[in-house]
Amino acid sequence: MLTLPTAQNKFAANASFLAAILIHNLTYPLSAAGGIWPALFYAFYAAIFVVATWALTDHRGLRSFVAGAGLAVFIAGLLNSYVPSNGAALAVYLTSIAYHLGMVVVLARYTFGARTVMTDVLISATSLYLVIGSGFAAVLAFIEWCVPGSFVASSGAAIDWQQMVYFSYVTLTTLGYGDITPVGFYAQSFVAFEAIGGTLYTVMLLSRLVGLHASRE
Repeated sequence: MLTLPTAQNKFAANASFLAAILIHNLTYPLSAAGGIWPALFYAFYAAIFVVATWALTDHRGLRSFVAGAGLAVFIAGLLNSYVPSNGAALAVYLTSIAYHLGMVVVLARYTFGARTVMTDVLISATSLYLVIGSGFAAVLAFIEWCVPGSFVASSGAAIDWQQMVYFSYVTLTTLGYGDITPVGFYAQSFVAFEAIGGTLYTVMLLSRLVGLHASRE
């Protein structure tokens, strides 16, 4: 079993993971680009949480869970991209939800278990916020799969999980552009929960960081 990295390595690991999340959030349209691009995207997506988990925790259960979920995401993603079906789409959503839950636990333990305010903790907190946003995208896509028509685009275009990533971050940050609207009961309840959760996360994080800083004085 690998040991936890040193403080310097923790900073590098967190910074690298944050960069990977940002790259993922900028390149997810490649999953629908055709050719080799979906395979490259899902390989990257299926690896980043696994690598980050092994770098940030030595908890065997979390490492095994995230690794298994990552493999499942990769397989489901390939199937949905090259042999699309309702079942493959469902597999992508469910495996992505599990994958994100594992990473949320890893980052939450790292962020809120810290005893001092260090740069690596701030970066971890930022990554956690972004992971929550992309995780909700999978939840909202699952709702749309279960109850088609739960989300409506003002343009009238069909909504898939790629649009849900965008909509999830718009909701999490409470921007509310209005180009995608939740109209189903489940959609509305989860969207409201995400908006409230995004605000509460910021408040809780600031309170935690201020408390840690005050305790050092």
